[in-house]
Amino acid sequence: LLANQCRFVTGLRVRRAQQIAQLYGRLYSETSRRVLLGRLWRRLRGRPGHASALMAALAGAFVWDEERIQEEELQRSIDEMKRLEEMSHVFQRSGVERHPSEPKSQTEGNEDPGGKEQPWEMVMDKKHFKLWRRPITGTHLYQYRVFGTYTDVTPRQFFNVQLDTEYRKKWDALVIKLEVIERDVVSGSEVLHWVTHFPYPMYSRDYVYVRRYSVDQENNVMVLVSRAVEHPSVPESPEFVRVRSYESQMVIRPHKSFDENGFDYLLTYSDNPQTVFPRYCVSWMVSSGMPDFLEKLHMATLKAKNMEIKVKDYISSKPLETGSEAKSTTPSSERKSEGSCGPARIEYA
Repeated sequence: LLANQCRFVTGLRVRRAQQIAQLYGRLYSETSRRVLLGRLWRRLRGRPGHASALMAALAGAFVWDEERIQEEELQRSIDEMKRLEEMSHVFQRSGVERHPSEPKSQTEGNEDPGGKEQPWEMVMDKKHFKLWRRPITGTHLYQYRVFGTYTDVTPRQFFNVQLDTEYRKKWDALVIKLEVIERDVVSGSEVLHWVTHFPYPMYSRDYVYVRRYSVDQENNVMVLVSRAVEHPSVPESPEFVRVRSYESQMVIRPHKSFDENGFDYLLTYSDNPQTVFPRYCVSWMVSSGMPDFLEKLHMATLKAKNMEIKVKDYISSKPLETGSEAKSTTPSSERKSEGSCGPARIEYA
C-alpha cells in the first residue's frame, strides 16, 4: 500500500513537472531555456542539495556536466580487463584450473563485511565464452560477466556492429525502437532511447541511457560504457515499463590489431527489468538470453565482414572540434555529427 501510494504521488509530481516544462517551452525559445538553465546551474553548483537536475527538467534541457561518462569510468573497465588477463596468465603458468574473475581477494581478506563484494558464480562454460554472475548487495538482482573470444571476425567489425543503431534494428528482432536522442560534442557521450520486446505477457521495456566509446590504438584496447539516465525529451510512456537501473561495460582486446581476426572481450552487465518474478526466474531468462544475444551479434558481425550489409565505421570517425561547436548539443546538430566520439586526445577514435 505504501509503495502504491508513493507511486501515485510521484506520478502526480512528474506530471506536474511536465506541465511546467511545457509551459516554459511555450514561453521561451530553446536557446533562451538553455541560457537560463546554464545561469541557474552555475549559481547553484557547489551548494549542498542544489536542484540542478530539477532545473534541467523544468527548462527542458539535459545537463551533460552531470551525466556524461567520464574518463575514469572508461579507465576502470580497461583496468578490470587488464587484471583478468594478468590473473589468467598466472593461473595458466601454474596449471591451476581457476577462472580469472574469481580472485581470492573477492572472498577473503576483506575486513569490512558491509563493503565486501560477493564472489562470482559460474553459470555457463561454452567453447567461445564463459558466463558468471554474482548477487548485487542489498538487492535481489545479479550482475553478469562474460569473458569470450572470437577468431573469425576483426575487433573493428565487432565494435562497429554494436555501435550501429540502424543495423541493430535489422539483426535484433527484439528491438522496437533504437535512436540517438542527443550527443555531447565535448566527450562524445550520447543519449539513446531503446525499446525492446519482453516475453509475453510482460510489457515491452524501454531504456534511456548514455553511452561513450573509446579506442586506444597505443594500448590496443577498445571500450564501450553505458548506463541509465533521465532525459527530459523522453518521458515515461504508459505503453512500456521504464528500466531505470542499467549498466554495461564492454572491453575488447585484439589479439594482434584492430583489422586482423581474433580478439578477447569482457562484458559486464546488470539491470533491473522490474518484473514480479522470483530472482531465479529472472536469472534463468538472462542466463539463457545472453548466449542467444551473443550468437546474434556474432552472426551480424560475420555478415558485415562478408559485405552482405554496410556498417558505419565508427573507429575511423574523426572527433569534432571542441571550440564553438561544443556550445550547442541540440539533436539536429548531433544528427549531422553522428561520427563524433571520445575525447580529443584519442585521435584515432
